[in-house]
Amino acid sequence: MSKVVALDIEQIRIGENRRPIKDAKVAELIQSIQANGLLNPITVDQKFNLVAGLHRLTACKLLGSKEIECNVINCSDADGARLAEIDENFVRSELEPLERYELWLERDRILERMGLRAKPGDNQYSRSGGEFISPPPKTTLELAQSLGYSERSFQQGKQIAKDIHPEVKREIVGSSLAKSRTIQLQIARAAAAERMAAEIAEKALELAIQAENHQEAEEQAQLATQARERQKQIQIETLQGAISRKGRRGEGKRGGGEEEGEGEEWVLGRHLVYCGDTASGDFIKKLPGHAALAIATLTQSPWRHDYLVKEARIVAVLRSAGNIYEFFNCQKMPFQYEFIIDDVYVGIFSQQSIPKPQGKINIGGVEGIISYLLGTYTQPNNYVIAPFMGNGEVLLGCDRMSRICFTGDKNPQLVKGGIERYQKFGNKRE
Repeated sequence: MSKVVALDIEQIRIGENRRPIKDAKVAELIQSIQANGLLNPITVDQKFNLVAGLHRLTACKLLGSKEIECNVINCSDADGARLAEIDENFVRSELEPLERYELWLERDRILERMGLRAKPGDNQYSRSGGEFISPPPKTTLELAQSLGYSERSFQQGKQIAKDIHPEVKREIVGSSLAKSRTIQLQIARAAAAERMAAEIAEKALELAIQAENHQEAEEQAQLATQARERQKQIQIETLQGAISRKGRRGEGKRGGGEEEGEGEEWVLGRHLVYCGDTASGDFIKKLPGHAALAIATLTQSPWRHDYLVKEARIVAVLRSAGNIYEFFNCQKMPFQYEFIIDDVYVGIFSQQSIPKPQGKINIGGVEGIISYLLGTYTQPNNYVIAPFMGNGEVLLGCDRMSRICFTGDKNPQLVKGGIERYQKFGNKRE
């Protein structure tokens, strides 16, 4: 049972892993509270730990409120309420990568406390005593896929959230490396010995407090503080070095571009979507190596994708009349033939001899062309590569025709749009 009571606002305890507040949302709430009062109480557990309502709490503090209405729930309900709030954030909020990783880690820990998190070696359906668990605990892969990410991205994100010192995280937010999982992972892995020493001392501190051994507790607290300080200094140096290197690489560059290195990836059904440079080694190593077809749709991006002819049996490149000849002059893939569909030039490249379709092809629009290419050059369950997202035509075509798509783009907005169209129109749902 829960109850709503008015509590001293200074009694509310805010955990370290809470998401940073958004000033615009707080300003909007201040206006609402001034006009209508606090319409929805914040939620706390029985120890006054904040479960939900950080922005409402912040707005009330800025308004000078001494008390705030709180929905007080017991500890087991608190985990469920916080889990619901985290899941709502994934759906409704635009999250920065580090924010998202923090929520992944917190969600994982809550599920473990609730007995809904499988551990390596566990029987997924019963405890050691044979007791049936409903629902069964989720594996790391299942949790990652439920959020639309690969297991690898999920694990690395949680490592970043867990192993970077809190003060270093604050330095990362707003820096040029705020979106770089590669660099954040390097920072997380720096000072591993110091971090482990701090964790050992912190565990010993807990035991000393439980045993009421005050001298041991004081010694372990000092050791933990010293180890954490060393961890912070080493990780700060790693961060500053990365920012410096990025700055040097950026000098004289044309355009902003995206940092080379690892990108973000999502698993949608059987498909993989990548946000990053699809000419990078990171994207290429994710490819199956024996794709039936690669489709490069209309794009003005510089062409750095000759590697496709080694990854797919056939490469189809769609270009408009205005840039088809420029493209032919700048790439080195073995050319087979070209044909025109609805005023779009389609160039076919392959290391093998590929017979040319005969007769006029009466198909209109990019989606129709994609369907034609998939039907002509692939079979169900074949792999298809699409290094440019476009409007998600290849991803949706593959999903509709039971092909497996590996797609991506450097433009995050195109990736976001493609994922949203898949979720709206695709045959499968995540």
